[in-house]
Amino acid sequence: MRFSWTRCCMYTTGALAAVGLSLSSAAADVLRLGVKPITSQRLLAEMTQQYLAPHGYQVIPSWGLPTSMARPALANGELDMVWEYTGTSLVNYHHVYEQLDEEGTFRRVSELDGELGLTWLSPACNDTYAIAMPEKVAEQEGDIRTLSQLADYLRRTPDTSHLIAMDIEFGNRPDGMPGLMKRYDMSIPRRDLRSMDAGAVYLALQGQQALAGEVYNTDGRIQAFNLRVLEDDKHFFPAYSVAPMVRTAYVRQHPDLAALMKDLTDLLDEHAMRRINAQVDVEGQAVSKVAHDFLTQHHLL
Repeated sequence: MRFSWTRCCMYTTGALAAVGLSLSSAAADVLRLGVKPITSQRLLAEMTQQYLAPHGYQVIPSWGLPTSMARPALANGELDMVWEYTGTSLVNYHHVYEQLDEEGTFRRVSELDGELGLTWLSPACNDTYAIAMPEKVAEQEGDIRTLSQLADYLRRTPDTSHLIAMDIEFGNRPDGMPGLMKRYDMSIPRRDLRSMDAGAVYLALQGQQALAGEVYNTDGRIQAFNLRVLEDDKHFFPAYSVAPMVRTAYVRQHPDLAALMKDLTDLLDEHAMRRINAQVDVEGQAVSKVAHDFLTQHHLL
């Protein structure tokens, strides 16, 4: 058998590359990130992954986890971080229904979750739930502008079928449709409550197939689809500031993480989130590109 320097070099180069990759992976601090199945969460996850990589973190996302899976996984140590909403923790997990402002909500969940070994890092914007109607429909049905007016309209038209669209999670949460109907004394037949993918809710509203539907405050499709967000005049929805929630043990092991993430969350106000959400959902840009462009624009890459 003839000796081949070319073949030897190929094997050696491949082996060294594999060793280098292994050493690189071993040197990085792994951060296991839970990601919920909505556009804003995918953007937050992608930004976290790209932003932290140069700082020595290997972010490993678990995509498409509902709150009911992400929260227990974080508490059990199967995940290290989740971009969570303060109102979700306050109502769903701590059953606190007191009306608090954004700062009060953040302080309360920080205290309550701190006792459970979970740390809230600096928050970004208030990405709250809302109920919206197609602008044209709201105008035609009496210029409906508040949730109380919507409830009154539903009571006055009991024989008319009115489709109310929402994602599956919202339909079952105490801070979702069940609690909303109770607070506003809404009488809606089960047949008119339709659970669907979050993106399908916006399409149903855009096509006027639904009278009203659940939306997110920072979603770019609200303006693009000409939807009217109804005022929550009885203050049902709590503040939903979105922030990294991290296992306290992980924060202690990585003392630079809080400051790094604050540099990112300080940039994510409602206007910024609405703009990047629209770039994905309305303009059709790739999540990875939108995240990269945002980080580059703000000199975080």
